[in-house]
Amino acid sequence: MEMLLNDFSPGLFIMQAVILLILIFLMVKFAWKPILNSLNEREEGIQGALDSAEKAKLELENLQADNQKLLKEARAEREEMLKEARDMKNKMIEDAKNEANETASKLVEQAQATIESEKKAAIADLKSQVANLSIEIAEKVVRDELSNKDKQVKLVESMLGEATLN
Repeated sequence: MEMLLNDFSPGLFIMQAVILLILIFLMVKFAWKPILNSLNEREEGIQGALDSAEKAKLELENLQADNQKLLKEARAEREEMLKEARDMKNKMIEDAKNEANETASKLVEQAQATIESEKKAAIADLKSQVANLSIEIAEKVVRDELSNKDKQVKLVESMLGEATLN
C-alpha cells in the first residue's frame, strides 16, 4: 500500500476521474436507460404473466364452481325424474289394481245375477213340472175313482156332504 501512495500522481488521478465520469455519463446516456427499460419491460412482463396466471386461476375456480353447481343441478334433476318415474309407476300399478278390482266386482255381480236368474228359472221350471205331475197324478186318481160306478156315487155323495157342511 505504501507503494501506491508513493506512486500517486494527482494529474493521473484527475485524468482517471474525468475518464470515469465520462464513462459513467456515456453509460447513463446510452446504456443505462435501455438496460432500465428492458428491466422494467421484463418486470412488467413477469407481473402481467403473474396477473394472467391469477386470472386464469380465478377463472378455473369459477369454472370448477360452475361445474359443481351444474353437476348438483343435474343430480337433483335426475333424482326428480327418478322420483316422478317411481310415482308414475306406483300410480299405474294402483290404477291397474283398482281397475282389476272393479272388473272383478262387476264379474262377481254379473255371476250372482246370472245365478239368481238361473235359480228363479229352475224354481219356475220345477213348479211347472210339479204342477204337471200333480195334474197327471190327479187325472190318474180321478180316472181310477171314476172308472168304478160305486166309487163315483160315493165320491159324489162325499163331495155333496162336504159342500153342505161348509
